[in-house]
Amino acid sequence: MEIKFCENRINLIHSFGISRSSNDYYDIIYIYIIDGDIIARGEAAPSKRYNESAELILSVLKRGLKVPESSSSKEYLWDFLKPQLKGISSLEAAVNMAVWDWSAQKEKLPLFNLFGFKDEVLPKTSYTIAIGNLNELDERLEESEQCSILKVKLGTPDDDKEIIRKIRARTDKLIRIDANEGWDYEMAESMAFWLADRNVEFIEQPFPAINLKDTKKLKSISPLPLIADENSILSTDLNGLVDCFDGINIKLMKCGSLDEALKMIALAKKLELKIMLGCMVESSVGITAAAHLSSACDFIDLDGNLLIKDDPYDGVKIEDGHLKLSPSKVGLGLNLKQKKNGLI
Repeated sequence: MEIKFCENRINLIHSFGISRSSNDYYDIIYIYIIDGDIIARGEAAPSKRYNESAELILSVLKRGLKVPESSSSKEYLWDFLKPQLKGISSLEAAVNMAVWDWSAQKEKLPLFNLFGFKDEVLPKTSYTIAIGNLNELDERLEESEQCSILKVKLGTPDDDKEIIRKIRARTDKLIRIDANEGWDYEMAESMAFWLADRNVEFIEQPFPAINLKDTKKLKSISPLPLIADENSILSTDLNGLVDCFDGINIKLMKCGSLDEALKMIALAKKLELKIMLGCMVESSVGITAAAHLSSACDFIDLDGNLLIKDDPYDGVKIEDGHLKLSPSKVGLGLNLKQKKNGLI
């Protein structure tokens, strides 16, 4: 058994803007566990919001990761590798999904079967309309055609209502709002009631994560449910969110592993919190890994691979707006489109 890694730049179809930043590309790291004929894959998509970067990840990987001489279980392999990852959540997520991919391939099962989930019709995913040039909005809506739900990024100084008006002039698709910590209380209260009449399903993370006081206040009057993102990192966060949010957003790059995501799903159900499964801008490796959890969740926002123009892998598909995993493929169920730049 050996571990390899490869840095890769994914370029976006359009600039990806949220309330605090805008990007034309992201640098990600692929992790490979190679064991005989098995090539198990994982992806790290670090976020500056959580003080992570490709450079930080590479500083760990270039020192070399040790692997056990032999491993008969994913639990042993993960416990051996995790302490070497320096607590970098996106790197932990990448290595962990590779460990699960390795285990599922050894068992000759698709990953969702290893989780105990069935091959069934998976929920629909939303398609993100990021903050950007309003003149590009028509083009972005055309590109979202395969999805029947829109995830619209708001949190601009002046354009939030204009963005929604322009979208509504083109389509009546269901909209989910993500403010990415971009509102103050006055704006959030006004927008919640204004959006409620415009076929909007919920509002995600209206305030900075430190502002739970206003979040709790808004929840008590909002006609729309509130979903936690930046407040919802780990399962240990959830008990403190019950009075402030109606649901949580789980992202592998935040929580650090499929194991932790499963814990969050179980606890959220116990606490009667709705579960959204989200992503960073990732290629089909990370998106497909998350998709194997999707049958256990209420809302799906796994579209990062749809926003890039040079995805090197094929994985989860979209059919009639629904995610579709192949029951005939083992592990994550990935295919490399073309060999380049050390990708395997």
